[in-house]
Amino acid sequence: MDAAALDRQARTLSGCIPPLLVSRLLEAGHSEEVEVQARRGEWFCARAWAQLLGDRGRQAEALEVLSPYVATGWWPAARAQAELLESWGRAEEAITLARPYASKGGLPLEFFARLLARHGCADEAVTRLSAGIEDWVLATALVDIVGGTGRDEEVAALLAARIPARHRCDGPWCCRGLDLETAIGLLAAIRERQGRIDEAIALLHTRQITSVNNRDQLADLLARHDRIEELRSYAATEDLGDAARRLAEVLEERGDVEGAIAVYRQADRPGALDPHSAFELAQLLARHGRGDEAIDVMRVQADAHNGDDWILHALSSLCLDQRRPEDGLAHLDALAAAREGGEAWELYWIRLPLIAASEGADAAVALARSHPEGAGSYAAPHIAALLAGVGRTEDAVAVLEAHASVNRHDLAGHLIDLGRVKDAVVLLQQRDSEPVPPVRAGSLINDPPF
Repeated sequence: MDAAALDRQARTLSGCIPPLLVSRLLEAGHSEEVEVQARRGEWFCARAWAQLLGDRGRQAEALEVLSPYVATGWWPAARAQAELLESWGRAEEAITLARPYASKGGLPLEFFARLLARHGCADEAVTRLSAGIEDWVLATALVDIVGGTGRDEEVAALLAARIPARHRCDGPWCCRGLDLETAIGLLAAIRERQGRIDEAIALLHTRQITSVNNRDQLADLLARHDRIEELRSYAATEDLGDAARRLAEVLEERGDVEGAIAVYRQADRPGALDPHSAFELAQLLARHGRGDEAIDVMRVQADAHNGDDWILHALSSLCLDQRRPEDGLAHLDALAAAREGGEAWELYWIRLPLIAASEGADAAVALARSHPEGAGSYAAPHIAALLAGVGRTEDAVAVLEAHASVNRHDLAGHLIDLGRVKDAVVLLQQRDSEPVPPVRAGSLINDPPF
């Protein structure tokens, strides 16, 4: 067992038992196999087994399971042990364990600082994080931790120094580490916490990048402080549609469903015709018993974006949910008829659940096998899912075994369901021949984005 091999397990989920299948083993009553594999170097088994032992009050045994992993110096193992120690009320031991790793900076330092702050050592945490403020992960943790320490202004000054006047980034690597947009957002968070709402709003209006992970900080702030008319005005000009979605969420939460629908249907709003906005509208309509309208919304999008697979998935799922599989099939058939040379499997398989719902699994399987790619490795998981869905797990296994090397996780899951646990483990532990990549140091500043 060494850190590089463990890191490869965690990064690639290949040559090992991945977390979802560890959970499946435990749910199926195969805890003894998880214990055996935990002691043989299977990291995800070790983590789950240690957690289970801790939940049963067997703390010493849990630490014994993790001990050889921690001994490699691999940070995720040390973190897992520290989290267990903290959850058992042994915070001082957790701090002692994590302290040496904090010198690496990055994620280990973030974890350590948050751990310190939760247990009465916020000043040390703030001091350590302040020294690494050029890392956006550490800067974010610093802003979270500093509240209530009386050092808000000190941190605000550090952030303000990272916001040069009249500078605008011209590429993703212009401001590496703590970039301008993130610094603005973090400073605005401090101002909001201080009750200086207008300053926070003014800061957020200076951003070029308004959304992160489909959330708009300004829209969320306006919603939190019940500044609905300002949110409405902002949503009318914000290009990505995230502010409009937040406005619709607020209105729906308040029971104004018609108002929420109207936000999405505002034709002159930027992004009003965007398919993602249409999808949000369809979901809203479906939540309130207006499934037919939801289907109509996505059908318009499917017509406008011919062959866009995620839109077709959304339309098909709505048709299934509304028990109208024939309508979904009719649209897919019309799309296929308009194409020359047939449909690629990526679009073709969308119809299989619809066929299964309307004509049965056997008809769907027959249709899948009739496709030119129906005997290939990409088709196998879809056919297997149809068979397993009607209790024909052994047939599903037979389909996947023909392409086992590229469908290991799917096949292993079905083997576990059949009680063939040893076969599943052997399959999952087959290792590819690629070299083991170096262990990540934990810092995000100099790592490439992909």
